[in-house]
Amino acid sequence: MIIGIVCYPTFGGSGVVATELGAVLAKKGHKVHFITYNQPVRLDILEENIYYHEVNVHDYPLFQYQPYELALSSKMVDTVLNEGIEILHVHYAIPHAYAAYMAKKILADKGIHIPVVTTLHGTDITLVGRNPSYKPAVTFSINHSDYVTSVSEDLKRETLKFFVVRKDIEVIPNFIDLSLYNNAKRCNRAGLAHEGQKIITHISNFRKVKRIMDVVEIFAKVHETVPSRLVMIGDGPERERAEDKAKDLGVSEDVLFLGKTNEVERILCMSDLFLLPSETESFGLAALEAMAAKVPVISSNAGGLTEVNMHGVTGYTANVGDVKTMAKYATEILTDDAKHAEMSMAAYRQAETFSIDRITPKYEELYERALKNVTPLV
Repeated sequence: MIIGIVCYPTFGGSGVVATELGAVLAKKGHKVHFITYNQPVRLDILEENIYYHEVNVHDYPLFQYQPYELALSSKMVDTVLNEGIEILHVHYAIPHAYAAYMAKKILADKGIHIPVVTTLHGTDITLVGRNPSYKPAVTFSINHSDYVTSVSEDLKRETLKFFVVRKDIEVIPNFIDLSLYNNAKRCNRAGLAHEGQKIITHISNFRKVKRIMDVVEIFAKVHETVPSRLVMIGDGPERERAEDKAKDLGVSEDVLFLGKTNEVERILCMSDLFLLPSETESFGLAALEAMAAKVPVISSNAGGLTEVNMHGVTGYTANVGDVKTMAKYATEILTDDAKHAEMSMAAYRQAETFSIDRITPKYEELYERALKNVTPLV
């Protein structure tokens, strides 16, 4: 198949999932064309069967905000016509599904009927999509996609709760490439922590929804009894507040802010515990990445996290904002070697159920179904 993938090129979960899906599809012999405004951070354009098409948005004084959706739709049309793309898979409803519909309409006028698969990832539904300014467009885009998937059962329920959806939503969960973690050796921990210290890790985009202050507070409580260091991976609007919080709590010397890095797998494979106390998560890809590295997880029980992190098995979950309980669970795991070993292996076994080798065929089957049932636009 010749597949067009539209995604955000950033470190966010939807972009990572789209990029890794495309990479695996390319290795299986499909031709995969990425259409976005920058090269995705994890995309290797030198790999066979992978192509990148940049969406250029020109700066005109007339526009206060440049019309990216128009440029994206036009680029989709051009790429379909020039590269023979057979199916478009767009990740994130806004603005990708909306732009895909416009591209489909333009192509229909040329006698080309191309199916569109839309994957909902989370904040495109739970935060942005509910905004009254966007809700009609999101609803329209979902209902006019040929097929719609969500990354968790929880996100499917949220979508059906807040939007009038006439389409069936299929759940195809996020996935993990286990080979990335099997090959990541537990190298020199001295670069992250002193001898005898436990390494606790958090990865996110440092937005308020990730409850970064809770991460620091949990660590401070654990730090009182467990020699440890907190490694913060990522960047965003809450970083400065988190740095100040660490200073206020007297733990700043043992909190390491690494910013955005491509060394996530290596760092996780040196970690002893992962924290994700988010206010909401449609899936919790960062938790799954930790579990693939055999790292137990302490998370909130919000959204789709309980579909990934199994309470008492792969780690523990607690109510959003319950810092005291999360710290208690973290201390329990870090001070009981037998329990830590047991949960580490359970975490890896859970990650295996989300292996990319198990999930990719679900998308291939969906693509084949979409190609057989193309609905021409009138």
